[in-house]
Amino acid sequence: MKEEILKTIKEKGILIEKELFDLLYGFEDIKEAKNFIEQLERYSGQKIITKSVLNQNIEFVKSIVNNLSEEKLNLMQNIFVKLGISLEIRKESSVVRDGFIEVEKKKFDKYVPRYEVICANTNEGKKLEVADFVGGFRARYQQLQRILMQRNELQNLISIGKISSQRQNISIIGIVTEKRITKNKNLVIKFEDLTGEIVGVVKLDKEEVFKKARDLQLDDVVGVKGAGNKDMIFVFDIIYPDVAISEKVKFEEDISIAFLSDLHAGSKMHLGKNFEKFLSWINSENEYAKKIKYLFFVGDNVDGVGIFPNQESFLEIKSIKEQYGLVVDYLKKIPNHITIFMCPGQHDASRVAEPQPAIEKKYAEELYKLDNLVLVTNPALVKIFEGKKEFKVLMYHGASIHGFINEIQELRESKAHSTPARAVKEMLKRRHLAPTHSSVSYIPNPNGDFLVINEVPDILATGEVHRLDIENYNGVLIITGSCWQSQTPFEEKMGNVPDPCKVPVYNLKTRELKIFDFWDEK
Repeated sequence: MKEEILKTIKEKGILIEKELFDLLYGFEDIKEAKNFIEQLERYSGQKIITKSVLNQNIEFVKSIVNNLSEEKLNLMQNIFVKLGISLEIRKESSVVRDGFIEVEKKKFDKYVPRYEVICANTNEGKKLEVADFVGGFRARYQQLQRILMQRNELQNLISIGKISSQRQNISIIGIVTEKRITKNKNLVIKFEDLTGEIVGVVKLDKEEVFKKARDLQLDDVVGVKGAGNKDMIFVFDIIYPDVAISEKVKFEEDISIAFLSDLHAGSKMHLGKNFEKFLSWINSENEYAKKIKYLFFVGDNVDGVGIFPNQESFLEIKSIKEQYGLVVDYLKKIPNHITIFMCPGQHDASRVAEPQPAIEKKYAEELYKLDNLVLVTNPALVKIFEGKKEFKVLMYHGASIHGFINEIQELRESKAHSTPARAVKEMLKRRHLAPTHSSVSYIPNPNGDFLVINEVPDILATGEVHRLDIENYNGVLIITGSCWQSQTPFEEKMGNVPDPCKVPVYNLKTRELKIFDFWDEK
């Protein structure tokens, strides 16, 4: 069937978005599939068929799909849900009661999900070489350069290679390659762009800019205002790419989204009874539970196997497949009208290097059979739609949080592991989830750095630190997730006290955030 569909498309000169092929295969009949694509082409007048084209011609699509058998209709609805497209088809069936024919409508949840997922490109394709890392940094620089060039503060912007020998006021955009303190306690920073490099000096008595410069991390891409020549510039200000939301999105429909992370299913410290309390609540008639339409699982869904030395002594379930089996049992208890997004963390069955691919099917095959579950990469951007409005949630498990806390003096001295959202602020300020080389394991991509925050999210949700923390930074809501695991021996040794079993629920109409606590000390 696949070959025949491809032949038809080729003959017609039609281009189809890759993920729409599942839709064609869902017809399970070559004639129906060919008829659908031919009619859609004629009706839409488009030779390039994308999800956008389907959405624009949704009434026509409904008229075709509605004529399918009951079994095929259900299959197609599941495919459309995973594509983030609403069909809103309601079949009617006849029932005979007391000699009269009545119409009984099947029960459907009124809300139909509409979303788009932007996943990272995780196909390495070849053995990594030095040139790949160079290309990755070049791509990152260019992405952040485009953002910084929109900043009004950077007047007299010039490439480093074009700075003359005459003293002048200038602005540059550079990547930090070196940072040191002189005998006089001044800061010397080396900046580099695609045309050259230059030394910047920040004097200790310039308190405000000195603090900004002190917090700079290696490989940060920033704007610099100063005065000098091609040999050296004295830095007056440092401009981060930064984020800002001027107009906050509010939906008309009264719906909510909820966040969980660090389930650690399979661990002896896993708080299964508490999670069952949450599952009972989300199935209840509670007014807040009933409004939840999207659920985000932000990594470390299982405890994994072989993650750290002697881990087997801390495992209740010692098979990775059985650990995911427990996760599947949990997810099956979540109402089917709730769309679930799940990304991996370091403990999941996915390579550790970021961006991480979605959880591997060979270890978690049953996850792929859940109709309302969407498996995504780490990181991933999820856009939820209502008409022309879109609400963006950036999911990132958060491995780099520790690096920010260890390297930024203020965070380190204030023991920010207890207030991790402050570290996440640094990601938003830099528009990058893990800027410093070696702060996390990563796979470079010369075509673009997916750890760059290109689109400003409404919410940035992380996990990793096992403590719920909430911050608002320039209009972006930061949520660092709680956990479903009691304190581990490693956490006790490091002095990290988890804050388990908390579920933040955010209302897209009122923008109200509520925290529900399922912890039971007994």
